[in-house]
Amino acid sequence: MHPLDPGQLAMRLVELKSEHRDLDAAIAALAARPDCDELQLRRMKKRKLAVKDQIAWIEDKLIPDLDA
Repeated sequence: MHPLDPGQLAMRLVELKSEHRDLDAAIAALAARPDCDELQLRRMKKRKLAVKDQIAWIEDKLIPDLDA
């Protein structure tokens, strides 16, 4: 398997988008609690941003460069 195999990247993209949605829901649920753990909330938000960055990177690799 080549590291930039489009099929593998597409599968990973689906996984990451699912994780991003799950994190979004978990963050909302945690933030709504009166006894919200701020450290856990910050960690989850940081993970969500990292996942978003990975999604953007994969989408950039999968979508052909239109300027070329």
